Amino acid sequence: MSQSVRAAQASYIVLPETVTDKPTVLSFLVSHFKAIAETTWIDRIENGKVHWRDGELITLDSEFVPRARVYYYREVQQESLIPFEEKVLLQNEQIIIAFKPHFLAVNPSGNFVNECLVNRLRIKTANEQIVASHRLDRATAGLMLLSLNADTRHDYHQLFKTGNITKTYQAIAKLSDELMANIAADALALPMSWTVKNRLVKADPSFMMKIGIGEPNSHSEITLLQVKEGLGLFELTPVTGRTHQLRLHMMSLGMPILNDRLYPELLDKAADDFDKPLKLMAKRLAFTDPLTAEHIDISCDGFSLQD
Repeated sequence: MSQSVRAAQASYIVLPETVTDKPTVLSFLVSHFKAIAETTWIDRIENGKVHWRDGELITLDSEFVPRARVYYYREVQQESLIPFEEKVLLQNEQIIIAFKPHFLAVNPSGNFVNECLVNRLRIKTANEQIVASHRLDRATAGLMLLSLNADTRHDYHQLFKTGNITKTYQAIAKLSDELMANIAADALALPMSWTVKNRLVKADPSFMMKIGIGEPNSHSEITLLQVKEGLGLFELTPVTGRTHQLRLHMMSLGMPILNDRLYPELLDKAADDFDKPLKLMAKRLAFTDPLTAEHIDISCDGFSLQD
């Protein structure tokens, strides 16, 4: 089921101080968003779909103002509906911790503008201020921490930036030939753990990462908990938070996560197969609330090799 849609909530971009050769907002938008035609930006501006933070409309001649926020509405011709529901596990005066299902984006991205966790929660709570405090891939399910007030988002984002939060994931992957040989020899002792440290760098295409040469900038602790019929259930604790870190670290062990369409091989773009979600889940968050000093430790239901 799909429909022509415009995002219910505005996205925004901060005009960078480093840009000095774009005299107007329009010229910057055209230069920055290379995948969007100039005629599209002109049409959006002429139809009142681009504005400053205070709501004043931006015109075709509006001057570029460094550090100012420009708000705009993402549009797509068709938006597929994601047939899985989010679930609020904790809500207080400051935050929401919600379970995000596989395939649901956190924020508007790609062909999804309204089918995202933030917009669904804004509708559910009638709170337009809700904003995500960190990232979680659309393909990954699990716990998301969101601020109920955009002005305090920084306080919660800092938990992730400084490492003052414990994040625990689960994954399912096919066992390596070495582990299968150990099982055959009745020589596999569980739990079995690995420390993975390596350098992750941008790959081609740019939305992917790869393992590079040099000083490690990523660190994960990975433990194999259970095995069944050639599959393993793993617990993963990212010490750092690089893009696609856990997916690459599992691949580096010779056990890429089940149903991963990026690693070890980028598969052709295709419609979502809801029967084959990426077997990666953010299962637990534990932290001390920076505003209330309350200790929060929350988990969701994880994977099972019995499924």
